Amino acid sequence: MSRAPILLATRSRGKLHELRPLFLERGIDVMDLEQLGIDERPEEEGLEAFDSFEENARAKSAFFHKLTGMPTVADDSGLEVLALGGRPGVRSKRWCNRPELEGTSLDEANNEQLVKELAGVADRRARYVCVAVYRDAERELLRRGEVQGRIVDEPRGTHGFGYDPHFVSEETGTSFGELTRREKQALSHRGRAVEGLVEALLGAG
Repeated sequence: MSRAPILLATRSRGKLHELRPLFLERGIDVMDLEQLGIDERPEEEGLEAFDSFEENARAKSAFFHKLTGMPTVADDSGLEVLALGGRPGVRSKRWCNRPELEGTSLDEANNEQLVKELAGVADRRARYVCVAVYRDAERELLRRGEVQGRIVDEPRGTHGFGYDPHFVSEETGTSFGELTRREKQALSHRGRAVEGLVEALLGAG
């Protein structure tokens, strides 16, 4: 049965690079905000104002579904470090408080903040968390994915984005920055959350 394309409601090129194949490889067409010509709006700044990944993801999916009328997938994800009381958590993207930065420069500043905060701290346990939400005119589906690991001071690898070079997976012993897209897709928090959504969508026919 044919399906309407799903809108991937993120402006992060790193996320789009990971998300798009998760749908396309299962035969689900997707589009992004740039393809639709939807410029960034001031209201988007307030979409991640909540204290949980679930609330932030739901707010984003609801906003862009209402704006476009399209079936929409949005996610909120971040890094939780045990010794830092779960920080940066939902503030992961803007933890360094440098609003003028974007892309790689922002990632570098956030990672610098991470290493600084953990200076002298022996307990490096952390987890990546992602909540992905699908919304259409009739329903909302939510799935959560997590992966356990630890933080290292020196970056490893050049793949991925965000905190990936400093996050060493408990399962592989390698950083997310050392994994190819396909390798990361198989075990990442985002891959697990979105795969859950895809399974639910395909199961619904």
